[in-house]
Amino acid sequence: MPRRQPIASTLVTTFGLGHLRPASGTWGSLPPVVWAAGLLLVAGLAPSLGGSVWWLYHLSLWGVLLLFSWATIAGADRAEAVFGHDPSEVVADETAGQCIPLLLVPPAMIAAGWWQALVALALAFLLFRAFDIAKVWPANVLQRVPGGWGILLDDLVAGLYAAGGLWLSSLVLA
Repeated sequence: MPRRQPIASTLVTTFGLGHLRPASGTWGSLPPVVWAAGLLLVAGLAPSLGGSVWWLYHLSLWGVLLLFSWATIAGADRAEAVFGHDPSEVVADETAGQCIPLLLVPPAMIAAGWWQALVALALAFLLFRAFDIAKVWPANVLQRVPGGWGILLDDLVAGLYAAGGLWLSSLVLA
């Protein structure tokens, strides 16, 4: 009988997306965006569900953020033992970090209509990836923290920067 992998080991690669090449971090950032887009699409197709979908949207993204943050912290030591320091296979940090700009999308960008909402999600994705790759201070310092916290914290900062970029974009586009 094959040995079962602990849940943190499965989640740390975001169900194997961390093994995809090229740009494993981009692959790891996609699931929250696809989930958010699906919920907004459902809300657009069934306007009477709008309030309940918005509640589900936030609750589920908070759940993803917390679960994948835990997986990064809990699974990092084992992943680093197998793959080396801050391995590209570990993408749970990107999955968690991507949730931040999705949670903080300016309501006006969502309320403008489903097409504008999808553009806002795409912008959240692109901004997050740009800030995650750029490692703007203090992300570049935080990634030196040992273990899972170091792997995670720079992505949480990138998520906050991406959220700020979304808010600035909403002011410019308004």
